[in-house]
Amino acid sequence: MRTIYLDHAGATPVRNEVFSAMSPYLQDVYGNPSSIHHKGREAYDAVTKARTEIAQALEVSPNEIIFTSGGTEANNLALRGVAQNVRLTKSHILVSAIEHKSVLETAHTLSQQGFEVEYIPVDEYGMVHVEDVVTRVRNDTLLISIMYANNEIGTIEPIAEIAEALHEKFGNARPLFHTDACQAPGQLKVSPHELGVDLMTLNSGKIYGPKGVGMLYVREGVCITPQIVGGEQERHLRAGTENVAGIVGFARALTLATEEQATTAVHLSSLRDTFIYSIRMEGFGAILNGHETERLPGNIHFSFPAIEGEALVLLLDSHGICASTGSACNAHDLLPSHVLRATKRAGEHIHGSLRLTLGRSTTEEELEITLKTLIACVERLRALSPLPLKL
Repeated sequence: MRTIYLDHAGATPVRNEVFSAMSPYLQDVYGNPSSIHHKGREAYDAVTKARTEIAQALEVSPNEIIFTSGGTEANNLALRGVAQNVRLTKSHILVSAIEHKSVLETAHTLSQQGFEVEYIPVDEYGMVHVEDVVTRVRNDTLLISIMYANNEIGTIEPIAEIAEALHEKFGNARPLFHTDACQAPGQLKVSPHELGVDLMTLNSGKIYGPKGVGMLYVREGVCITPQIVGGEQERHLRAGTENVAGIVGFARALTLATEEQATTAVHLSSLRDTFIYSIRMEGFGAILNGHETERLPGNIHFSFPAIEGEALVLLLDSHGICASTGSACNAHDLLPSHVLRATKRAGEHIHGSLRLTLGRSTTEEELEITLKTLIACVERLRALSPLPLKL
């Protein structure tokens, strides 16, 4: 059975170019980068080169990059690292209501430790408004965390506009600004300086690189408290022997994603818009979630009233189509999406959601097959559903 993979926001396959770059560091260059013998120096040089390559792609300094085990660790390091560094003088944290769980749960843990966490609301499209951020900033606000593009509904947040407003109103007294940009590379231009952020999270596994490696950009001059200790790696900010092969693969993947971003965005946007139009033309009550135009080029997220999203995903999977209802990190709990709840979607719409995320290899033919299969699956599930259909 042919597989049509439409869950690229959950994970991406490793590109051939990336695997080729990693291959020598899986067997031949096996030294510990902290060792001073020649095998160790080979590994150290590989990490240094990869750090420089990533810095060039992001237009930052190599010293501003901290390698981690992925996006979740980087988000934890950003929030905990900043909060614990300034806890004696500031205690207020702002996060958007639709952040990834690694931000929300970290923020919740900090609230149990005496920090005050305030959640920034979003509109019905999942969009954070600049004034809703600026008006919530207080003298003791230490950090603001708003994701660049939502991993579930694809809405692109006005990060640069928020940063500019913070600079204009608060100047050097502004709180630090972090963005989780894991979904952005390859679809959006990613530059911390252009976005105006102080900290930024990226994840290799979302951009055709290996899983288990990511990074936190920390602007020069920003101090954070390390969360993993016991070694001197990453300028004493993240202990542990470096994942050399993973870091090399991450660097190659990010470079390729950056170089191909404009072309990829045009390709994915065209496929996305055609599919969304086709779904709407079917007239069976599908509701588009997320912003109509300010959305990731590869993101399609609909709610189908009177069916269960999990049942739809499993039925599609039986036809060889890989999709999801939302974040892969929430795939095994059956709790309603906090993102859709934040946009004030009705309960039946939340439970009937489907996320299709396109990739660089997605074709028109695959989406035509997906459309026909999706229609048949929705009709079948509705015929079995005890829920009334309200169009």
